[in-house]
Amino acid sequence: MLALPTEAQPEAPSERVDAASFILSLRARGIRDTTILSAMERVRRELFAPRRFGDLARTDVSLPLPFGQTMTAPSAVAAMLAALGPEPGQRALEIGTGSGYVTALLARIGCRVTTIERYATLAEEAQVRLEIAGADPGIEMGVGNGLKLDLGAERFDRILVNGAVPAVPSALTSLLAVGGRLVGGLAVDGFPRLIKVERGEDGSLAQTLGAPLRLARLTCGRGALQAAA
Repeated sequence: MLALPTEAQPEAPSERVDAASFILSLRARGIRDTTILSAMERVRRELFAPRRFGDLARTDVSLPLPFGQTMTAPSAVAAMLAALGPEPGQRALEIGTGSGYVTALLARIGCRVTTIERYATLAEEAQVRLEIAGADPGIEMGVGNGLKLDLGAERFDRILVNGAVPAVPSALTSLLAVGGRLVGGLAVDGFPRLIKVERGEDGSLAQTLGAPLRLARLTCGRGALQAAA
């Protein structure tokens, strides 16, 4: 099991300086959306990062999680959120909870979040971290195969896939509401690129391929392992 913080401590002055530098570094990488930058400033990534990598939480690097999973680098997270364009009050589905960091960002922006994680242990630890960080208690957490969901008549305004897939599954695009948008990574010749899928007013789907993205492969299926070694 990961060592989890027991409560969120107030930021020290040096940590506030680090937070400001962190946001400036994202701006330098071309992230201009003030809503996203504000959320990333207020949601403390160190509360979601494994403790042994806490000193790297405010840097633009991906961090390892149990079961071979990855906490995506902040610039890649920001690029996906910018493409997703989440707005307050929208229903958002997240595939791949991981540490819970991106979940907290979506909730901070004001989305009503449903998040799915394939490993029960990661989902449980993410839930603890979300509570410590003071995230919206209305976040719905589920465990299962996020690429083959059957949610009945539920539809979402925004769907975020936290990983690269060889193809966007129809099981996910079918969950898009009219005017909805899905963003994730698409493996093209072995390398992830940003993919955006939008459902038009007539129900049709339009797909746009974007820039290369530092994103780990998203594994299909529900995780068999339930506890870290």
